[in-house]
Amino acid sequence: MEQDARVAGTHGGPVTWRGVVARWDRGLFDAVARRHWPGGDRVLPRLSRAADHGLLWGGVAAGLVVFGSARARRAALRGAASLALASATVNTVGKWSVRRARPLIDAVPAVRQPARQPWTTSFPSGHSASAFAFLTGLAPAAPGWGAVIAPLAVSVAFSRVYTGVHYPTDVLAGAALGVGAGLVVRRLAAEAEQARITPGDESPAPAPALPDGAGLTVVVNTGSGTADPAVLDLLAAQLPAAELVECAGEELPEVLADAAARSVALGVCGGDGTVNAAATAALRAGVPLAVFPGGTLNHFAQDLGLTGPEDTCRAVADGHAVRVGVGRFTPGPDGSAGPGYFLNTFSLGAYPELLGRRLRWAPRIGGGPAALLATVQVLRSQHPVRLRLAGRARSVWLLFAGNGTYHGTGPTPRRRLSLAESELDVRLVHGGGHPGIRLLAAALTGPLTRSPVHVATRLHTLHLADIPEGTPVAYDGEYGRAPTACVLDKLPAALTVYRPR
Repeated sequence: MEQDARVAGTHGGPVTWRGVVARWDRGLFDAVARRHWPGGDRVLPRLSRAADHGLLWGGVAAGLVVFGSARARRAALRGAASLALASATVNTVGKWSVRRARPLIDAVPAVRQPARQPWTTSFPSGHSASAFAFLTGLAPAAPGWGAVIAPLAVSVAFSRVYTGVHYPTDVLAGAALGVGAGLVVRRLAAEAEQARITPGDESPAPAPALPDGAGLTVVVNTGSGTADPAVLDLLAAQLPAAELVECAGEELPEVLADAAARSVALGVCGGDGTVNAAATAALRAGVPLAVFPGGTLNHFAQDLGLTGPEDTCRAVADGHAVRVGVGRFTPGPDGSAGPGYFLNTFSLGAYPELLGRRLRWAPRIGGGPAALLATVQVLRSQHPVRLRLAGRARSVWLLFAGNGTYHGTGPTPRRRLSLAESELDVRLVHGGGHPGIRLLAAALTGPLTRSPVHVATRLHTLHLADIPEGTPVAYDGEYGRAPTACVLDKLPAALTVYRPR
């Protein structure tokens, strides 16, 4: 008998956990159907119909845009964007992955029942997802309006059980999905605001001017789909004497090392993982690095102030460069083994687990659905990593070390004002007590720095030991397995990178 899936039934036979939940679900549904709610028969069915296809929330958003303040308009737009994301997720991943039948509504009074029964599957509740997505997107930017909308959102969600079209768990799952969509939009909005900040105070560095690109070797990672013909044509036109080398896969580090050893400067076209490999080669060879953004996110290039390959071409031709700091992780209890480097972030725990699941599922269901499902799985599992942190035993759900101070909301924000800092931005989310749920609650009510499970500090060096064998690790978007011990530290002004003045 499967111990984790069954419990002993009251009549001697095994009963699955799914059966227990289903009986609870049906029992609560029937209890709501039998209960007479004063005024409910007049109000809740009408409220449920008003929220069909998001019309209620669209009307609220339109009213705020037309009559509200600038802050209210911004909040309304975030709420509408959150609703759109939640609705798209429910109608693609949610409805067609579970395929749960609608409840039998014989016990529901006829006055409550909708005139036309929904034809879609029951799990999750789209009305609940839309209501809580709109609330989550709107409330942080306009708390006053959030307080007004919150009872309305709860009432819409309850009306779906009251009218007999959803089970309680359908509503709870829809509400959770809506909150998740609102948090995603909130994060994207914060990053968009941070993206308008100008580059930081990195010091100028001597670098050779290569007007036609002579002496520059640019390695293009074709395996990640970054070899855009337009970028290659631009490099050929503006730096005609530069050597272009296309490669992919396991040969990339060797090709980068060879190019760095025989060139005046090393160029790279790819995403953050490819840039990380190129920076490692440039550091070891002692040559400047030219980054031609070619990935999906390009965090390092954005924080450096590069908007596209044209900026890098201009900087290489003029010989303008800056010095930036580099994060380093050295395996071994005393840091004696060969080091690795990170330009953006290093992390253990929840994020590497999420990344590993997303990479595994994305080829089958697509990047967006894979990221959503991976997030749900990680929040459900919430397995802490038990290790020694600076000599003390700790249980952490997430350990994040940034190459420089990151700004914005969340345990792993993505925008830096400067790449010249000499310290690591270290953030911890303590394990135990359902940290994922507590973080979501904190994100809805204010900055995560106020959460008791979240700690942020800046350090020059951090020693990690007793890391369980096989623990996932992620650095600059790359996924792997962590050593059982390592030392994290910062190399200030270690890397010379071309950037326009």
